[in-house]
Amino acid sequence: MAIPKPSIPKGTRDFNPSQLAKRNYIFDTIKRVFRLYGYQQIETPTMENLSTLMGKYGDEGDKLLFKVLDSGDFTKGVDMTNTNTPKLATQLCGKGLRYDLTVPFARYVVQHQSDIVFPFKRFQIQPVWRADRPQKGRYREFYQCDVDVIGSTSLLHEAELIIIVAEVFKQFGTSVTLKINNRKVLFGIAESIGYADKMVDITVGIDKLDKIGLDAVNEELMGKGLTQEAVNALRPILELSGTNSEKIDQLRTILSASETGQKGLDEMAQIFDYAEKLGVNGMEIEFDLSLARGLSYYTGAIFEVKANDFVIGSISGGGRYDDLTGIFGLTGTSGVGISFGADRIYDVLEGLNLFPAEAGSTTDVVFANFGEAEMCATLPLAQGLRDSGVAAEVYPSNQKIKKQFDYAEAKGATYLVFIGENELVEKVATVKNIVTGSQENVSFTDLSNYFSMIIK
Repeated sequence: MAIPKPSIPKGTRDFNPSQLAKRNYIFDTIKRVFRLYGYQQIETPTMENLSTLMGKYGDEGDKLLFKVLDSGDFTKGVDMTNTNTPKLATQLCGKGLRYDLTVPFARYVVQHQSDIVFPFKRFQIQPVWRADRPQKGRYREFYQCDVDVIGSTSLLHEAELIIIVAEVFKQFGTSVTLKINNRKVLFGIAESIGYADKMVDITVGIDKLDKIGLDAVNEELMGKGLTQEAVNALRPILELSGTNSEKIDQLRTILSASETGQKGLDEMAQIFDYAEKLGVNGMEIEFDLSLARGLSYYTGAIFEVKANDFVIGSISGGGRYDDLTGIFGLTGTSGVGISFGADRIYDVLEGLNLFPAEAGSTTDVVFANFGEAEMCATLPLAQGLRDSGVAAEVYPSNQKIKKQFDYAEAKGATYLVFIGENELVEKVATVKNIVTGSQENVSFTDLSNYFSMIIK
């Protein structure tokens, strides 16, 4: 029997210890910012009932759902004569891997509403799955870091999310631009060109603008039934220029006949005002009329974040959804949230060399091994460092020092400690800084305090 070649599914990845340490740096940084604004962490199952997921992401989103084949005698009572029907897939697959964290969050809110105090501010950091075509920056399995507040229509939450984005990427040292639009404004635009009934087609088309260009989008929209006149009227709207407030003023005139569009502009003006009062520093905010976000549940403000100095897709996105919980029976419960794409953020930080040196380290201090007697004297000293919160380990055997040094470097350790025959007599350790090459002597009694002071 042939031995299978080790492999993993396309669009998934293994992570080595250094990579995982960097990912945890991302997660920990984001968590700290979320908690500063009063958000609490929850988790939901990897699998949801397929009925929970289907129909919530639009037709294109539904095609990207990973369906889970029911276990056991899953074909019992199922007509297997026609294997190409959606009904058959539904009968065989009662569950699916979650596509995002927002719809499961809506299900969670409805299911646990009696235990929740509204407005409910939650964050969630878990993997999601999409049956997409793998490519650079796009994976089939990836983590999302979601932050949402539900049970409030206050636009203060939109402004707060903008500040959270600014703070997260400030801590990462990353220059980003937050693009913002409003689905009510997009509806007003659809009304203004005479195709309010084609709102979904128009937003799906606009959402592809960065990928396929305006001419291809126009061709696609005409294929959906829009006239050349309507497409020509849409183009200058999408290309409006000026400051955010100037764009709002121009749209006041263009959308004068649309009550919904005017309401969207009111919301945008209020969000910008709140954000200014909260103090957005170091991040550009752009009112981008070409931003549509194809997910069908958005009803108000929509967000997308792009890295300024690294070529990759959006690294964060979200928006307002007025009645997502209504699909599960809890109506009139508005929410807004934004998701941070941890995998793309990792690629940006790695590509721009923005991870701090300690982010990839799994060990702070390695004790060299010079023999049985020296090792036995080292063990309580290493344990003393651990008791002080310093990650330390003892090399397990008396190998050549070069090999032990290479091991310490591979673990990302900053310090290599030597306790040989002379150090054992004098009860003084020789501490070598691997990065700088400097070294000094530290007494056994001071060793724990020494490292707890220099390793934060």
